[in-house]
Amino acid sequence: MDRKDILKIVDHTLLAQTSTWEQIKEILDDGIKYETASACIPSSFVKRAKDYVKGTLPICTVIGFPNGYSTTAVKIFETEEAVKNGADEIDMVINIGDLKDKKYDIILNEIKDIHKACKGKILKVIIETCLLTEEEKIKMCEIVSESGAEYIKTSTGFSTSGATVEDVSFMKKYVGKNVKIKAAGGISSFEDAEKFIEAGANRLGTSRLVKIMKA
Repeated sequence: MDRKDILKIVDHTLLAQTSTWEQIKEILDDGIKYETASACIPSSFVKRAKDYVKGTLPICTVIGFPNGYSTTAVKIFETEEAVKNGADEIDMVINIGDLKDKKYDIILNEIKDIHKACKGKILKVIIETCLLTEEEKIKMCEIVSESGAEYIKTSTGFSTSGATVEDVSFMKKYVGKNVKIKAAGGISSFEDAEKFIEAGANRLGTSRLVKIMKA
């Protein structure tokens, strides 16, 4: 695949706790220059970022991040504020404890409520595959498919490991045709990116591919 085509499905990402506005601006400038799918940044920067890019780059942010155990009400408020501030895409983290407890209806209803709060903006549901059993991954594919969310996403990049090609292939088997897959965490080369795309990923969360282009 052409590198430009790969970059078109990249969420160029900076979510480090130490992120500064100067670093965020660099992410935005690079996202515009290399025509990435979006810039994925902390919610506290969304309004400034939206004003800065002036419609030239979609802005993505994260909700209930990275642990997912905020209450649903808090996640909804975060989503509403992010959308009000100009976010075009929302990446939310599920409550993994609820999944372990088999509280499937609670998870489904939370995703539905957050999707409603997105007001037509894209919702990606992070399931943190590295912490899940195969049975739990299958269940989350089913729940996300039922929820109306646009994407299922492998990882936050802040847990024990990131995306694997095997997980993407596995999820592709069980997720509904209406749901796309985002792989995130540990995608460090264009060769990696191609493997994830071949396995079924429609979006990639990484900052390393742009860094390679700039090197």
